[in-house]
Amino acid sequence: MIFYLDNAATTRTYPVAAESMAKVMTEDYGNPSSLHPMGLRAAALVGKSRSIVAEALGCLPEELIFTSGGTESDNWALFGTAQGRRRGHIITTAVEHSAVLNTAKELEGRGFEVTYLPPDDDGGVSAGAVEQALREDTFLVSAMMVNNETGAVTKIPEIAEVLRRKGSGALLHTDAVQGFLKVPFSAKDLGADLISVSAHKIGGPKGIGALYIREGVRLRPLIFGGGQEGGLRPGTEATAQIAGFAAACRYGKEHLEEHIRVMEALKAYTLERLASEVPEAKRIGRGGAPHILSISLPGYPSETLVRFLGEEGVCVSAGSACHKGKPSHVIAAMKLPPKTAKGAIRVSFCPENTREDIDAFCRALKKAKETLLPAR
Repeated sequence: MIFYLDNAATTRTYPVAAESMAKVMTEDYGNPSSLHPMGLRAAALVGKSRSIVAEALGCLPEELIFTSGGTESDNWALFGTAQGRRRGHIITTAVEHSAVLNTAKELEGRGFEVTYLPPDDDGGVSAGAVEQALREDTFLVSAMMVNNETGAVTKIPEIAEVLRRKGSGALLHTDAVQGFLKVPFSAKDLGADLISVSAHKIGGPKGIGALYIREGVRLRPLIFGGGQEGGLRPGTEATAQIAGFAAACRYGKEHLEEHIRVMEALKAYTLERLASEVPEAKRIGRGGAPHILSISLPGYPSETLVRFLGEEGVCVSAGSACHKGKPSHVIAAMKLPPKTAKGAIRVSFCPENTREDIDAFCRALKKAKETLLPAR
């Protein structure tokens, strides 16, 4: 039996989303750019889906552009803002997803200056740190809403308020891939100019996401071709994925409060069981997101733990960028003791998880501690 606790990596597609996709692939499969009835039907479907996703995000439909996922949305937000400039200053954080971090490094190589803000003890970044780093030539601030490894929540509205109060012309981008339909927020109240979201983190299909571009913000295209998505994101629309994305958004929005309660309860139960069964396990940070819990079993390498747990049927993660015995850049940036950093694993929940999943995880982790030899 498999106990899946890696929902920050990807989620099971909701049946309602899969059904929507199947209908489009077998019935409403026209090209939205075609003028015949099948094309017009497909175009209407894309328009309706855009409205549903926009409603879930709390923005206008025309402010939402479909992309291939969170990585493309993040790349577009940074590259699109930088295009047309020869130099300037960007503020981001040392704990961003690689889609932002590596894009920032690429821009740094092209002559832009980038400040990478370190996280606080809980793994987030404060508005005060952004204010201290702000310069006259700062044109972009990019800070993730919820960290994908620790669950730390950064208060984006406070950063937006700093930019407003300081009279900065910098745009504010947030990678909300782990925050969308996991923590309550509305784009219109968030204060961000650009917001990245992805479908497969919320029970939708892989290969589809979106970038919110606040009304009045001009962003250069990342790729060029036809006139789809208002000419901003050319290429034939992935109608089936778009329909699945919309279905997942509608379902997730309707059940948001219930889902948050379920995941918060699972997280609390996990901590309770760990304190009883594996008291050596240490919590990393105090991540506020309900669906992510980062812990460490000091002295036991995370890759070894993940493999052992997998053999017991429990699926967790060692972090999004962990390799060859080194902690991920997120864990490394938190300046944890070496043994704690190297033993970090991520447990991430979805509303469909049960206490049975948690019990299996705790049993397996206890068995790992009793079976494996700790690293020296």
